[in-house]
Amino acid sequence: MKIIVCIKQVPDTNEVRIDHEKGTLIREGVPSIMNNDDANALEEALRIKDENPGTHITLLSMGPPQAEAVLREGLAMGADEAVLLSDRIFAGSDTWATSNCLAAAVEKLGACDIIFAGRQAIDGDTAQVGPQLAEKLDIPQVTYVSELTREGRKLRVKRALEDGYEVVELEPPCLLTAIKELNEPRYMTVQGIFRACRKDISVWNAEDLGLNGRLCGLEASPTQVFRSFTPEKKGAGKRIEGGSASESAEILIGELRLNHII
Repeated sequence: MKIIVCIKQVPDTNEVRIDHEKGTLIREGVPSIMNNDDANALEEALRIKDENPGTHITLLSMGPPQAEAVLREGLAMGADEAVLLSDRIFAGSDTWATSNCLAAAVEKLGACDIIFAGRQAIDGDTAQVGPQLAEKLDIPQVTYVSELTREGRKLRVKRALEDGYEVVELEPPCLLTAIKELNEPRYMTVQGIFRACRKDISVWNAEDLGLNGRLCGLEASPTQVFRSFTPEKKGAGKRIEGGSASESAEILIGELRLNHII
């Protein structure tokens, strides 16, 4: 079985800062991590590999040269090879342009059985790239996967919804996007780290993928971020302490009336 896992390097959300004049994220000096949902996607691919030793896992990422760090992390976890899509022309790509690049890379890699991706990236929260990639490759897709079982070639997928879940059955080739409820990502091993450090990572540019500025990059992106900002902090809450339950209730009602809530 051949599996491709799409992963992304994202800024650690605990360290994100906003340039209030430009309305953009300040990425300089901010540590980067593997996108959380992508780690769940990789873990599920690795579990399939554990059960089927002949499975081959290829990591696919798009980003600047430093994104190689998360690919090596994925290799240390157990993936077999990694490909980084990196070119100045890719800068500013929105979800449509990004999925164009990923689709071209998947086609260059050749036929595969399953493409795993995270539900969404924590620096964008669009949840669009996975579905767009599936559409461009013309393969079935299931998003928000919280459980996955295999019966021969048939996949049984539990898909999370706002008010419950649905069960979908499909066969490869297909694309699945993972959520955190799917599994608990494993840690890197010492042996895996040594192996990952010795492996070469393929780096493909726009020419390698047969792409130009009409299909990727800022000029090819129909959507652009207008402004990023930090929401205003809400006022601190007020605790009602001491006294009996009835006294506390009277104080609460008085506060609600004072603030014209009741």
